[in-house]
Amino acid sequence: MSLSLQTGTDQPAGSMGSEPKLQRTDWRRMFSLREMGVYYALLLLVIVLSVVTMYLGRANYLSLLNISNVMYQASLTAIMAVAMTVILISGNFDLSVASVAALTAVVLVGNADAIGFWPAVALAMGVAIAAGLLNGAIVQFVGINAFIVTLGTMTALRGLVLIYTDGHSLSVDSPEAISAMKALETGRIDVGFIIIAVGVVLLGVGVVRLIRAREASKPITPIALTMIAAGSCFLALTWTTGGELFLPKPVIYMAIFTAIVWFTLTFTMVGRRLYAVGGNPEAARLSGISVTRYKLMAFVLCSAAAGFAGILFASRLRSINPAGMTGAELTVIAAAILGGTSLFGGAGSVIKTLAGALLLYTLTNGFNILNLGANYQGLIEGIVVVVAAAIYTVGGKHRGSAPR
Repeated sequence: MSLSLQTGTDQPAGSMGSEPKLQRTDWRRMFSLREMGVYYALLLLVIVLSVVTMYLGRANYLSLLNISNVMYQASLTAIMAVAMTVILISGNFDLSVASVAALTAVVLVGNADAIGFWPAVALAMGVAIAAGLLNGAIVQFVGINAFIVTLGTMTALRGLVLIYTDGHSLSVDSPEAISAMKALETGRIDVGFIIIAVGVVLLGVGVVRLIRAREASKPITPIALTMIAAGSCFLALTWTTGGELFLPKPVIYMAIFTAIVWFTLTFTMVGRRLYAVGGNPEAARLSGISVTRYKLMAFVLCSAAAGFAGILFASRLRSINPAGMTGAELTVIAAAILGGTSLFGGAGSVIKTLAGALLLYTLTNGFNILNLGANYQGLIEGIVVVVAAAIYTVGGKHRGSAPR
């Protein structure tokens, strides 16, 4: 085995004094369906629904109220989908997220009157984290496939929900607990100045990264363009609203959680190691990375996020039905797939997953506007997921066969 050292440029040894050759940016790949397909689909869907509502003489689809309502409806699923992206990047799978969320909601509602809201929250989150540790420990230490393990825990946890509730709905009666639930989940907050600040920072950092790439004769990265686009959108949004932007609290929680996970995956050693663990576990292990620790951490994060979503769900309704959140795991996984997250590990973007969740709920919102039945919704959403998976799979094959 021979080892070679790279000097950081592609120049021959005899041309060290010459100017570095500018590496061309692959714009075609950067804006391909594989890389940007979920954004194109979301934009096209919003345009179509706007035209249809205008033609039918209904309220403006692009009104801030309607957009914030779609984000509010998608918030809980998006929180779980972002965490699901992390566990998929690590090379594992978790089918139990909806059952964890339901059990967390049941524990919260069932104990809020007796011990108080916040102690019940702590107890419920402890249950969620314990479920994640259980899943991770069985997968990593026993060696059973994650799909089988989480399929089993999904069924078992749903059974615990039925046992705990005895098949009946539970509700919160304590005025103090109800007040705390409303304070946590209900209401809108003006985040106009925060959005302006975040937009300026994203735009500035993106421009700086773009300039540095040009000065170093490196290709433009998708991260820089994403930051510039996001910053510009944030500033345009606050400009159209006059600097005032009231968003529901769950939407703010969703945005904060997504931003933290995105920053961790993109700019920290933890994120780079997680991608390495999912892409090639054996190579990561030989590099000194604790593969077991990172995979276990992904399971815990996924269950903790599901637990928080369950707390928000219970706080929204102040009650819980034994069948609550049944089937939500499929929507969560669909959002991650729409975002292009690989089911084999090592690849994924939480921003694209967020766009995938918004796409699914924009579809649902559009079905409601057009008065389409639930049967059509399931059919069209299923077709969208299959088409998205096909685009990413075919695009990945072409990319893998392309010369480097």
